[in-house]
Amino acid sequence: MSASAIEVADLGVVPYGDALELQSRLRELRLAGETGDLLLLLQHPPVYTRGRRSDPSELPLGEERYRERGIDVVAVRRGGRVTYHGPGQLVAYPVLATRDVPALVAALEAAMVAVAREHGVDAHGRSDEAIELTGAWTADGRKLGAVGLHVSRGVTTHGLALNLVTDLRPFGWIVPCGLTAPVSSLARERGAPDLADDPGLDHEPLVRAAGATLATALGATLERPLRSVPAAEAWRRAGLEPVRVPSAVPRWAAGDAPAT
Repeated sequence: MSASAIEVADLGVVPYGDALELQSRLRELRLAGETGDLLLLLQHPPVYTRGRRSDPSELPLGEERYRERGIDVVAVRRGGRVTYHGPGQLVAYPVLATRDVPALVAALEAAMVAVAREHGVDAHGRSDEAIELTGAWTADGRKLGAVGLHVSRGVTTHGLALNLVTDLRPFGWIVPCGLTAPVSSLARERGAPDLADDPGLDHEPLVRAAGATLATALGATLERPLRSVPAAEAWRRAGLEPVRVPSAVPRWAAGDAPAT
């Protein structure tokens, strides 16, 4: 019997809370056998998410200070610690049934590595070294992307985030993933402009293309075919109204950054 297809939906820019609710509902449908496996591709407006192993010291300026500057702070059930999501970053949420979480984590790392290499950036995954090192890294130790899954009754939610042309300054205002290792992006590694250099950079086509590459690589590693579905179908299936917001320039892009 051939493997069933993973359905792939490109959602655009979705607020974090709305994406969380969508994943939750799709997970329940997957558990009930009322939908198949899905991969959601999207971006988020600026938000810090706190995983189960996070510590308040990882947000040294205090949550209110970040919110004043337009960065939401949300506690989540995924593994991992504090990380940042924002414009110019590819986020992928697999809602998949799995019996082998380490293999899925490795496949997500490999998919990020495939995107990096397509952009001329040499990268590798490190989940085989330590859980804290899960993600995509450059050869000389800069982190390009993170993985944090939540598994409930054999079905995953949450997923990965890969920095493409992300404004990296918000990573400097926290202790990302509990690590002091430098965070980078594909743009920075290539010496190309990012959203810190040019807040008006048209990054949407780049994120969509990277999402397509990532999905293809993930399907190949898992030996699963892919099938595209409209974003509206994913929302409809979950019983929710579609949510998509414009990509906006963050407040700090004009110099309105939290004082340190």
